[in-house]
Amino acid sequence: MIKYEEAMRQLQEIVRKMENDELDIDQMSDQLKKAQELIKICRDKLTKTDEEIQNLLNADTQGE
Repeated sequence: MIKYEEAMRQLQEIVRKMENDELDIDQMSDQLKKAQELIKICRDKLTKTDEEIQNLLNADTQGE
C-alpha cells in the first residue's frame, strides 16, 4: 500500500502539471482518475489515524 507522503507527493505533481499546462486532454483524464484514487487513499489514512488517536485518548481517559 502506498504511504500517505508518497500519495501527497504524487498529488502535488499532478497539480503542478495541470497548472503548467503539461497535460493533453487524454493525459488530464488519466491524471484526474489517479488523483481521485490518491485522494481516497489520503482520506482513508487520515480517518484511520484519527480513529486510532481517539481510541488512545478514550482509553487514557478511562484509565484515570
